[in-house]
Amino acid sequence: MNKKTTLILAILLPVQVILLSLLNRGSLFIETYYSNGIYPVISSILRYSIGILPFSLGDLLYALLVILLLKWIWRRFSQKFKNPKQWIPDSLAALSIIYFCFHLFWGFNYYRQPLHKTLEIDNDYTTEELVTLSEILISRSNELHDHLAENDSASVQFKLSKNELFRRTIEGYDHIALNYPELNYQGNSLKRSIYSIPLSYMGFNGYLNPLTNEAQLNSIIVPYKIPTTASHEIGHQLGFAKENEANFIACLVTMNHTDPHFRYSGYTFALSYCLSEIFRRDKEEGDRLLESMNPGIIENYREVQEFWLEHENPLEPIFAATYNRYLIANNQAGGMKSYSYVVALLVNYYKDSRNDL
Repeated sequence: MNKKTTLILAILLPVQVILLSLLNRGSLFIETYYSNGIYPVISSILRYSIGILPFSLGDLLYALLVILLLKWIWRRFSQKFKNPKQWIPDSLAALSIIYFCFHLFWGFNYYRQPLHKTLEIDNDYTTEELVTLSEILISRSNELHDHLAENDSASVQFKLSKNELFRRTIEGYDHIALNYPELNYQGNSLKRSIYSIPLSYMGFNGYLNPLTNEAQLNSIIVPYKIPTTASHEIGHQLGFAKENEANFIACLVTMNHTDPHFRYSGYTFALSYCLSEIFRRDKEEGDRLLESMNPGIIENYREVQEFWLEHENPLEPIFAATYNRYLIANNQAGGMKSYSYVVALLVNYYKDSRNDL
């Protein structure tokens, strides 16, 4: 790369950052021309071309980037940071290219129209509405638990293989697409991450690689969590970048699945968010609702909690804080707290008489 091209790319980095800050005012434009225009084409090309690989290309790409970064750091120290006029523009040019590709291939979806506007529902709700939804979710969860568990105190076991759970996740999208064409998922690119152990210690169920559009699953998490996690990551692939919106999509897909295990995973996933919000607002009401739940449901929650406790480590808060900053930088002002928005989507979506639980 010649010096002129390098300089232009380096200058374009702050220009991109400034232009991106203006996109908050153009969410409808992004929704129309990117999220429902350019992006589905880019995503389909990446899924059909890279999805056929039996391994995660994105994981290997990350490994290469880490190696190159370590090599760059070693070189800077070994040369005592000499020739800054050369390596600073080179570094900024490389960052500029990565920054551009991140947003072109996926990241612009962070700036699309909020999902509650797309669904034409409110984004606020009363405690009474939240309690009503929670009671329905508990009733459905108890019914499924009675059907799937050995007794009301035993957790529901997911004995299917990981590959079968992945396959049925795709079936869930095939089913939901009959009513929601925008959730049509073709070109399977759902893969096990080779970084599952590190992801567990970092506190992540999975992630979407924005450069290859591969949905990466932490393959060692509790099987009970795989249906909602896999559905969540596919939601990202379909252009729902915000975590709370992908969680809502995961609820929608799993709660409407033909497989009772998937429905159980979905109902109890939605219920966990509702209960957390109720306990934040009214602890006595939360305790009352807990007493109406089958103990086995709480056992499933406990198994998930135990998994994360087993992988707790001193660095996890650093990873959480870093990811929180990433969310804030990408148009999620509440950071990880913005996950509670999923409750607003659930309450307002299901209080519409057209949408049955």
